[in-house]
Amino acid sequence: MTPLLDLHTHSVASGHAYSTIQEMAQAAADKGLQILGITEHAPSLPGACASIYFRNLHVVPRQMYGVRLLMGVELNILDTTGRLDLDETHYRCCDLRIAGIHSLCWQGGTRAQNTEAMLAAIHSPWTHIISHPGDGTAEVDFEPIVRAAAETHTLLEINSSSMIPLRHKDVATPNNLHILHLCRQMDVPVILGSDAHISFSIADYRYALPLLHETAFPDELVMNYWPEQCLSYLKIET
Repeated sequence: MTPLLDLHTHSVASGHAYSTIQEMAQAAADKGLQILGITEHAPSLPGACASIYFRNLHVVPRQMYGVRLLMGVELNILDTTGRLDLDETHYRCCDLRIAGIHSLCWQGGTRAQNTEAMLAAIHSPWTHIISHPGDGTAEVDFEPIVRAAAETHTLLEINSSSMIPLRHKDVATPNNLHILHLCRQMDVPVILGSDAHISFSIADYRYALPLLHETAFPDELVMNYWPEQCLSYLKIET
């Protein structure tokens, strides 16, 4: 099947990405996407957007070149309490909210403590997606994470970018396989993420798609194939 959305991408505003919003939207249109999420890095990551960026997202058109845009944020899970780095005022300005662990602003602990941090982010009523939970930045237990994701309708991302060999995230592939096996067993949907930091990488799932085949993962549980169902699952207004 053909993916019709990519909800985890970054424009030049994130500080270490290289395309404008319009360039990203045009690339999404060229690739036949119906929905593009542009989720800029939140302020705790070095060089990322100041909080005022998110307060002003209302000026961005939500349709460009025939593509629906979801303008949002990739929040940082900061510590083992699961604390995130913006507040409700800013969350309300975003169409889409992703939360993930990034090494440059993460204060971790034991495997159990790290798991509790991710669970806290999953249980936040503001979190739609957990980005790259399997990339190995923090050791976690995946079974309770999958169960919590199912309970809260939070999508776990199979992040293709984290499996690029040059990034040397050696546990990313086996971890993502483990997540897929658990999600298949529990009938829990997932979302593929490109984590594109340049327009050419939008909807580039070359490292994620083979894992779906290897695990015989059902198409109906891959939200990239079902845009309207995805928005409904995440309770994003259509």
